[in-house]
Amino acid sequence: MSSRIEKSEQQWREQLSKEQYQVLRQGGTERSFSSPLNDEHRKGKFVCAGCGQPLFTTDMKFDSGTGWPSFYTCIDNAFETKIDRKLFMQRTEYHCARCGGHHGHVFEDGPAPTGLRYCNNGVALHFIPD
Repeated sequence: MSSRIEKSEQQWREQLSKEQYQVLRQGGTERSFSSPLNDEHRKGKFVCAGCGQPLFTTDMKFDSGTGWPSFYTCIDNAFETKIDRKLFMQRTEYHCARCGGHHGHVFEDGPAPTGLRYCNNGVALHFIPD
């Protein structure tokens, strides 16, 4: 993991699109099936749209049918997690370990070998092809 990035909310607003700011800095969720990254199948890596921290590779991606880019694991030390009790349930929310940007929630309904599904907002990612 790279060193922690700290910016003011004004700096984040200037750097990010309105949609990216709403997801990464305010914990929002994009509309399902709205991200072109949901259909990205080239070899490469997915990085945080806020800071460029590598988060996933295409080898970790799978089609969950949920409408959000989904991954069964992540690059080591890419994320920090916390419990989210919004929506009258308990979920595990994950954030970029470098900039603190919200990416999504991890669920225990993914494929082998981990059984996990990192359900990520596409606007929170950039794809870099190999």
